Amino acid sequence: MYQDMYKEEWEQLFLIHGFAVEEINSKLNKLYETYELSGESNPIEHIKARVKSYESIARKLEEKEKSVNVPNAKRYLNDIAGVRIICAFTSDIYGILETLIHQTDIKIIEIKDYIKKPKASGYQSLHILVDTMVQLSDCVEHVPVEVQIRTIAMDYWATLEHKLRYKYFDKAPVHIAQELKKCASIIKALDRKMMVIKKEIDEYEFKDHEDHS
Repeated sequence: MYQDMYKEEWEQLFLIHGFAVEEINSKLNKLYETYELSGESNPIEHIKARVKSYESIARKLEEKEKSVNVPNAKRYLNDIAGVRIICAFTSDIYGILETLIHQTDIKIIEIKDYIKKPKASGYQSLHILVDTMVQLSDCVEHVPVEVQIRTIAMDYWATLEHKLRYKYFDKAPVHIAQELKKCASIIKALDRKMMVIKKEIDEYEFKDHEDHS
């Protein structure tokens, strides 16, 4: 845990990033409700939001060989505040991205596509870094929030990989890392297969509607 002499500084960091998460989470939940009211298929299965713990921040800074303090956390970490959107299909991910790009109240800083180009571990997800303005009593702070969009299958793999990585302190046995990468390939193939099935269902529903109109 952080030292008492820096307690106020860390609490301020968590407070501001908590406000930023609430801001983006609120916008995304409004988007979810808009999809629901439209009568069309809602691409969002569910939304998760979190602020990294001190332990998680310290671990990441240590991995980067940086001293654990608030200035370094702000300078080197863009994912202290994070929101995750879970979808059923890969096409939903890019559909939501297009919607976010056209939202006038959301400022996108950077997009990293780990679906088209997965990480070496096999990790897949779309990361969108969003600039969020947090109004404080005496000033406005710009806080980055990382929005991750992934399918249910991608999330399942990432959750398991995260647990194993922390269990082995980022030094998992080679054979486990290799098996995880194989599983990532299986999940990618599964997502593609589900997209094919979805397309066939959509085409059938369209034809059925035409036949009865």
